[in-house]
This record gives sequence, structure tokens and C-alpha cells, in this order.
Amino acid sequence: MNKSLKKWIRLLGPMGLGIFFIWFSLSKFSSEELQQLWFNIKNVDLVWVIISFAMGIASHLSRAYRWRFLLEPVGIFPKFYNGFFSLMLGYLANLGIPRSGEVLRGATLASYEDVKFENTFGTIITERLVDLSMLLIVLGLASISQSDKIFDFLKDQDINPFFGGLIILCLILLLIIGFRIVRRSQLPFFMKIKNFMEELFKGMKSVFTMKKKIYFLLHSLLIWGLYIGMFYILKFAFPDTHTLGFEAMIVAFIFGAFAMSVTNGGIGLYPVAIGLAFNAFGVSSSTGEAFGWVMWGTQTGLVIILGGLSFLVLPLLNKR
Repeated sequence: MNKSLKKWIRLLGPMGLGIFFIWFSLSKFSSEELQQLWFNIKNVDLVWVIISFAMGIASHLSRAYRWRFLLEPVGIFPKFYNGFFSLMLGYLANLGIPRSGEVLRGATLASYEDVKFENTFGTIITERLVDLSMLLIVLGLASISQSDKIFDFLKDQDINPFFGGLIILCLILLLIIGFRIVRRSQLPFFMKIKNFMEELFKGMKSVFTMKKKIYFLLHSLLIWGLYIGMFYILKFAFPDTHTLGFEAMIVAFIFGAFAMSVTNGGIGLYPVAIGLAFNAFGVSSSTGEAFGWVMWGTQTGLVIILGGLSFLVLPLLNKR
């Protein structure tokens, strides 16, 4: 397989998967269920949608501010607007090419603040690891409180959680072996990788050397509180989800979080995942997927608006 073909597969594969899930999501409904889905979306209570939307903006502002605590130990003191709009550009890029946003975010800030890209990128990796830890904590709490529901769902879908955990363990071991090979090799190509990784780890270690750890922790809790809050608050926008308890919403939140990582920004798969999760708690697929489309649509719209605005605002704010 030539390089050009591989490149296009990496670019279009996740998008194609998202389009497939959109088709899959709609094709399994009868005409009456499709009408009900559209009815649920049209008749959503906009007050709760606006509140959820505002909480999404607040989470992005908090994330941009938290980033500054990671950047300080590596000698980077960015202007807040540069950090915020670099963040939104990264989110926008992820809608097109998964994981490209982290690179673009680090490169944008490095360009406007005249600093090393490796250092900015290292702090972003650290931030992602912290967020992964937060997600795992939420997953752990949900698994303890709703283990019967989760395992029943996995069984119905013929998913073996132990097999999935084994795959993750193997990937971690391969990653460790790869790091060891790069560290010990004297080949010029591996030496370049090693130098890049050293600068990268310098940025990643900032989480241990930052002065304001307590503020970093508080912002991390605030960000994830807003994530869960904007998801939970949206249940009041739909009559059929109004009475769902916190445990049902947290399980659906986790399903949605994992769906976001499979396709570009969760396109197509996010509503399907929410519909499946709500089904386990007695909510119809048309209502569950309507919830998913509204949640995904508002937050994706927010990213498109602010990310697109970043292209215009950053050059204007950094004229000098």
C-alpha cells in the first residue's frame, strides 16, 4: 500500500465511519419512529439547551486557563486569548482529522508566543493524561454503582470487557518496548526521535513542577463537573428523560465520551451510543438518539463557531 493511499485512509476512514453510523442510526427506525425522532428534536426545551451550551463555553474557558499552570514550569507565559483560541482551533481540527487538534493547538501557541513546539505539545499530552485519569475515575464510580446494567449491556452486544482490557494491556506493553528501543539506539533517525521525546517529556513533567497544583486540580474538577453538568442538565429539555436519575445520566455520559474518540468528534456514533445507554434505562431509541443529536449538535456547533472565529481573531490580536 503506497503512502498516498495510507494518508487518505487515515484522513477519510474516521469520517467514513461517522457517515456509516449516521446511516445506521437512521436506517433502523421505521417511518413513525423517524417522525418521533424529528418531533423530539424540534420540540426540545431551548432554555435547557442554552444553559447546557453556556456550560460548554465555561468548560473551554476553564481548560484554557488550566493550561497556563502546565506551561509556566517550562517558561511559557502565554496571553490568555492565545491559549483559548489555540485550544478552539485544535478542537475544530479534530472534527476533520482525529488527534490532529493536539498538534495544531501546540503549533499555534508556539507560533504566536515564539516558544518551542515540543514543550507546548508535551503539556498537551500531560493534560490529556490527566483528563483520561478523570474519565477513568468517573468510569470506575459508574461501574461500581451500575455494574449490573453495564455488564448486561455488554452481554447483549456480545462485547467481552476482559478481552478489551487485554488488548489495552498489550498496547501499553508494546509502547514501553518501543520507548526502550528508541532510548538505547544510536541510529540518527532514533536519535532525532529521542531528542524530540526529551523536549516532550520536559513539557509533560510540568505537572509535577508547577507551583499552583491546587488550582490545577480545582480547574480539572470544574472542567469535568461542567462536562457532566451540561450533559445532565439537558435531560430536562426532553419530557421522556426528565425523570432519569443521576446514575442513568452518568452511564450515558461515559458511553458518549468513548463514542467521541472513535469517529471525528463523535459524528454519527455519539447519538447511537446515547440511544443504547438510555435504552438500558427504559427510554425509547428515538428519544435517546434525539438527546444525542441535540447534545452533539450544540457542542459541535460551539466548536465550529469559536474555532472558525479563531482563524480571524488570532492574527488580529497578534499583529505585532
